[in-house]
Amino acid sequence: MIVENNTQYSAKVSADSMSEDLELPATPLARNHMAQKHSYQSNEYGRNNIGIEGFDEIHIDRMSASLAVEAAIAIVINGIHYAVLMASPSQLDYLAVGFLFSEGLIQHSHELLDWEVTQLTDSRSFELFTRDSTDESLPLEQLSEQLQDYDVYVVELVLNQRCYQRIQAQKRQLAGRTGCGMCGMTGLAQALPDLSGYLKHRQQTEQKNTATMPSLDSLLNIRAQVDAKQHTHQLTGAVHAAATMYGQHLHLFEDVGRHNALDKLIGWKLRHKADIDCVIMTSRLSIELVQKSVRTQIPWLVGMSAPTSTAVRVAQRYGLGLAGFLRDNRVTYYSGL
Repeated sequence: MIVENNTQYSAKVSADSMSEDLELPATPLARNHMAQKHSYQSNEYGRNNIGIEGFDEIHIDRMSASLAVEAAIAIVINGIHYAVLMASPSQLDYLAVGFLFSEGLIQHSHELLDWEVTQLTDSRSFELFTRDSTDESLPLEQLSEQLQDYDVYVVELVLNQRCYQRIQAQKRQLAGRTGCGMCGMTGLAQALPDLSGYLKHRQQTEQKNTATMPSLDSLLNIRAQVDAKQHTHQLTGAVHAAATMYGQHLHLFEDVGRHNALDKLIGWKLRHKADIDCVIMTSRLSIELVQKSVRTQIPWLVGMSAPTSTAVRVAQRYGLGLAGFLRDNRVTYYSGL
């Protein structure tokens, strides 16, 4: 038997508690879509009434579901079409700075001289974007029709001359997919970068990191604040976050890609010259997150899920404190002990 419930349901966050990005209509982080939830109802003892005569109804809830926006972010550096990232369309200036730093294209935030963010919404905007592109494989009309179902943003960056020469030396096209920080990298040297230049610095600060290992109480306190303030995840259940405590305030950056969330935090750190001790990730800790942390000289990286074996090995080699399974009343330390 199927029982329909026409009650409309939508996750809601109060206007006072929503981030500024969520309130900006030009950069929506979530949209509502109609959906149907099919489920068996539970009895008074909390057990599913499946297979019990008279209690096997399937309930259908028609509801409005908030889903995370996943946008294509085209990175154009000094006129060079350098990369396409799949990301949440917020804090794109921080994302750009963090991405450039993680790619090794800049070493300081002041090397980024200017930036402009444009959303492509019609054929005219697509024409302006593709006019200087070297990709002429598709007619403009076909390209506009192909992309009409997508959110597309262009981040145009102007770097100083030294950085521009660096880009020309390693120019490449990068097509990134959500959840993968290495997609599009064709060489092992790019996917597994040389971090030896950071080894001396890490060896010098290894003892300091051990002495300042974040306590369980402090990590659980940050975890509670992240859970309370991760508004886009509350709406959609589909985004990651990177967070840190600075000046007794939580600074949190959300994105559909965990590596993008960390890049946003790195961009914020560089722009504000913030000296931070620990970064909390809501995701598993994979190798690209460790690589970014080593490059940015972040002392501790903590995840709410497990690290990979490779992530632990690299963290141990370069003195990065690494911990995982930050949940409930526990955390597991893997390096920096």
